[in-house]
Amino acid sequence: MMNMKTYSISIVLVFFSVCCNAQTITQKIEKVVKLLQQDTQMKHAIMSLYVVETKTGKPVYALNEQVGLAPASTQKLFTSVAAFELLGKDFRYKTEVGYDSIIENGALKGNLYITGYGDPTLGSWRYAQTKRDSVLNKILIALNKAGIKKIDGDVIMDDSKFSYQPLPGGWIWDDIGNYYGAGTWAINWNENQYDLLLKPGNKAGDDVTIIGTQPLLADISMSNLLKSGKPGSGDNGYIYMAPYSTEGFVSGSVPAGEKSFTLSGALSYPALQFGKELLSFLTTQKINTTSHVKTSHDFAINNMTVYAKQLTTLYSPALDSITYWFLQKSINLYGEALIKTMAYQNNSIASTDKGVELLKDFWSKNGIEKSALNIVDGSGLSPQNRVTTKALVTALQYAKDKNWYSSFYNALPMYNGMHMKSGTIGGAKAYAGYHTSKSGVGYTFAIMINNFDEAGGNIVPKMYKVLDELK
Repeated sequence: MMNMKTYSISIVLVFFSVCCNAQTITQKIEKVVKLLQQDTQMKHAIMSLYVVETKTGKPVYALNEQVGLAPASTQKLFTSVAAFELLGKDFRYKTEVGYDSIIENGALKGNLYITGYGDPTLGSWRYAQTKRDSVLNKILIALNKAGIKKIDGDVIMDDSKFSYQPLPGGWIWDDIGNYYGAGTWAINWNENQYDLLLKPGNKAGDDVTIIGTQPLLADISMSNLLKSGKPGSGDNGYIYMAPYSTEGFVSGSVPAGEKSFTLSGALSYPALQFGKELLSFLTTQKINTTSHVKTSHDFAINNMTVYAKQLTTLYSPALDSITYWFLQKSINLYGEALIKTMAYQNNSIASTDKGVELLKDFWSKNGIEKSALNIVDGSGLSPQNRVTTKALVTALQYAKDKNWYSSFYNALPMYNGMHMKSGTIGGAKAYAGYHTSKSGVGYTFAIMINNFDEAGGNIVPKMYKVLDELK
């Protein structure tokens, strides 16, 4: 039997061991941080790092944790956590299909309506139920069930539930027009993107031929300023097209010698694209129509008409499934849809500004000062965003005690053997997430570096070396 003296010594040794381990991890992090700060890539950069023990919230390491930096896509963590809490992990978007007037002898003597509520997955290839063919067939089935074989009116795409402005004000022209800079409407389609199919020349400087688009774009013309770059030079092409526009241009370069090359662009008006595809599909399925596609854009001055009778309702996957792809593939569209949706569900205007306001209010009630969350969008694409690493860690710590936490945790990508969200924009790199060390200690962390020298090589392995101390 252990006597009291031995027992006391054991307790002291255990306590001393724990303290030493805590000091050791802090000292180890400090050592690698100093080495990174001395790196030539960091000469004009600023770094922020905040680490806490996940279980207790006790700080382990802090460097510039209260300094606002550009978070890039790690900002999606604030949006996803708030969405889980405010919308619920089982929340589903809906898209309604309806009509006005009457059905007489198989003919709809009025208009067919598609009314959107912001579903960013409608037409997406990521889920079986949302694929374009699946959506079109569901609408066809509803028409057949109602006995509609002819449409005498128009196909009206009602995307009036969201604000007319589809883009956050802080996004830059070089991003808008490319797939990752797609706007967000009440009716989204195919993740609001398309592929521009190209044939590069054989050598640098040759012209590049536009073969077409997938899917076929409705009423869009594209000026081609592309040139072939050096073989193996990669994707340096950019598409420029504003929302609601029917004209755009593509410039830059794509590598010479490729049999084919693809640039992915942003649909300038998804509701119109969806409507045109729907009309074309119905024609092939023997639904006779002389209809035109009209959108909320056509009713911007006059009041938008509404349908009187419902045919069917299309539903998105649940929020936990949406969040999985939102974080895994860092889909900006999903983030912008979610903040507008949170505003709409809160009986507010479904705009970016109102969504951001709601997001900041939510976090101010849950441990994050509004001045530590200086944001203008829901995805982190804007270079105007500034947040702190302490704010990121606070959001992650908030999530860990919720009943939806497992869905959130499993949505985090795996980098460097750690569950964490990454963020990348020009001159900025960030990571934030969770990791459990070999000794069983869980850590919650966020690291950001802004204004590093990109010409000096890849900063990522150097950041991983810092995070490796948590292993």
